[in-house]
Amino acid sequence: MSSVTSFILGALAALALGGLAWAAVALRRRLVQSERARRVAADELNRRLSELFSLQELSYVLSESLELDRIAEQVVRYTMRFVDARGALVALATDGPDDVRTLRVAGAEGTLASLRGETVAADDPGLVARSVGNDRLELVDSAESGPTRLMGTLGAVSAAAVPLRAHGVVVGSLVVTEPRSGAFPAEDVRLLSTVATHTAIVLANARFFDMIRRAKEQWETAFDALSEGIAVVDDSGRIRRANLALAALLGDTVAAIIGQELGPALMGQGDGLGELLAAARRNERPLPLVVRSSRMGRTLRVNCARIPSATREQSVVVLIEDVTDEQVMEAHLIQSEKLAAVGQLVSGVAHELNNPLTSIAGLSEFLLEQKDLGPKDRGHLRVIHEQADRAGRIVGNLLTFARKGPAEQALVDLNDVIQRTLVLMSYDLKLKDIAIEKNLAADLPAVLGDRHALQQVMLNLLTNAAHAAAAHRPVRPPTIEVGTWSDDRVHVRVADSGAGIPDDVVPHLFTPFFTTKELGSGTGLGLSITYSIVESHGGRIALERPVDRGAVFLVDLPPADADALAGEASAAAAAAAPVPPPVKRTILLVDDDPAVRRMVKALFGREGHLVEVARNPAQALDMARARRYDLILADMQASARGELFVEVLVSANPGLRERTLVATSDIRAATEETLARLGLRYVRKPFNLRDLLDEAARVWAAERLS
Repeated sequence: MSSVTSFILGALAALALGGLAWAAVALRRRLVQSERARRVAADELNRRLSELFSLQELSYVLSESLELDRIAEQVVRYTMRFVDARGALVALATDGPDDVRTLRVAGAEGTLASLRGETVAADDPGLVARSVGNDRLELVDSAESGPTRLMGTLGAVSAAAVPLRAHGVVVGSLVVTEPRSGAFPAEDVRLLSTVATHTAIVLANARFFDMIRRAKEQWETAFDALSEGIAVVDDSGRIRRANLALAALLGDTVAAIIGQELGPALMGQGDGLGELLAAARRNERPLPLVVRSSRMGRTLRVNCARIPSATREQSVVVLIEDVTDEQVMEAHLIQSEKLAAVGQLVSGVAHELNNPLTSIAGLSEFLLEQKDLGPKDRGHLRVIHEQADRAGRIVGNLLTFARKGPAEQALVDLNDVIQRTLVLMSYDLKLKDIAIEKNLAADLPAVLGDRHALQQVMLNLLTNAAHAAAAHRPVRPPTIEVGTWSDDRVHVRVADSGAGIPDDVVPHLFTPFFTTKELGSGTGLGLSITYSIVESHGGRIALERPVDRGAVFLVDLPPADADALAGEASAAAAAAAPVPPPVKRTILLVDDDPAVRRMVKALFGREGHLVEVARNPAQALDMARARRYDLILADMQASARGELFVEVLVSANPGLRERTLVATSDIRAATEETLARLGLRYVRKPFNLRDLLDEAARVWAAERLS
């Protein structure tokens, strides 16, 4: 082989070896770069996996609670771990007073832990409040310019703030400060954005759940606070929801009545609710059903309406009201209106009845005092007088029933009233062979009231007791027990040996016009008048039903106060003063009834007095101005110049007030108020001769003392 050939071959070999080395170097460089890329990718994958696992762990933690503060605390704790920061906080947006929006630090850790629970206004210039108005994460690095203000006086050199926004609503802000690496790398910024998104959704859902929970609690509170029973019933009429009022009405717990059929639960057999519920399911508006529950013994008003639903279920909400007491009140109101009408009628008719009764009773009494009457004529006159007096008492009872307050105020000894009433009834009690057992307290305090009205109370109670005892004679001897005693009130007890009062009568005992007697034997006003009188005197009346016998009525009244006792003592001292010899008096009579004028003239004429009669109230005013009268006896109904005559009289001549006596059939409270305002005495029609003479004597005695 030649030397040239060898050189060429050597050169080629060298070139081959050099190419291989270069290729090996290039290959090695590529392998190193590939390894680096693989390692970067592996590191990135590991970071992403770590982030994924961290977010998954945070999701598990956040799913454990729906409490906003608990969620905020967990987010802060995990965020500090994820990004290795020195401080973090979550501020939640809240609506303060007057709808002023504020931020409350619900969770804070590390260097920001002292801010937990603090609030800041939404318009605060710090980073915490400012981030709420941003759309994206804000990074702050102020190493050269100094700390950036977070909120209040607290600042940070390096911070990241991201708004918590979900469903288009900002719920707060996530702020992280002072990363240990000195700055926030891109991967930490990305992680913060992801954490903020998850946190915002969880917080929004928790807030929505809290709103629903509070709304549900408020609804249930209102549902159970209603005094009316409410039930939601399904298609079969069974209770699916119920409030406390319905459970109380049914006498059970809410849990126990769920699933029961509403109709039978309320009404028992034959509930009658089927048609009402059916009408509601047809989306009609049925009228409320008022029905008596045989199961509960109460009157119920039931109303219902269909609950709109997207499904085929036709649930109905039912409102149940117990209107038993309401119906009783309505009945009382209707009864009161009836009684008011009766009272107006009675007051209007009383004047027309009492004028003739006054003349009949007065003139018959006047004639009975004549010495030359024969026995037969005297008997006829006595019947006339007794019947007139009876008619007067009937009218008086009706007037007492129509009035609202006691007619007179004086000290009354109830023992004396009872004794006098028993004397009045003695003939009837003896005829019926009824024994009276008295247990009257010796030191019984006086009461303040109308003696005649209180005697009416005793008469009614004793008369009823006598009827009951006499009707039960075959069983036991007829007996009436009457007793009095006192503590802080004055008590009267009237008991009889009768058969007692049946259960069905008790609720109507004091109802006007209710009577168990045969037609024509009673008006049904006795106990109602008694109740009205006792109540008007500030007292109470009650019924007791002993097991062994009869009925017991208990009356208690307040005792008279010290002022009333002192006034009575003064009046007694005045009455004990020496009485001067009879004086001839001049009397002016103002009454449009001729019979009354005749009776009054006869009465006072017999006593030696002169009675002048005015033809009308206008003439009476002229006569009163023209001369002095010792007594002016005027009818309450007399009018002059469109006003009451007596009012015009005393207004024009105040000095006549002490010498004016008013005769009235109207004893309503308004009439008494008028007479009290004018300071006038009065006598009731029909009056007997002695009553009229006594009242006239009081007028003259008062004038003499003054």
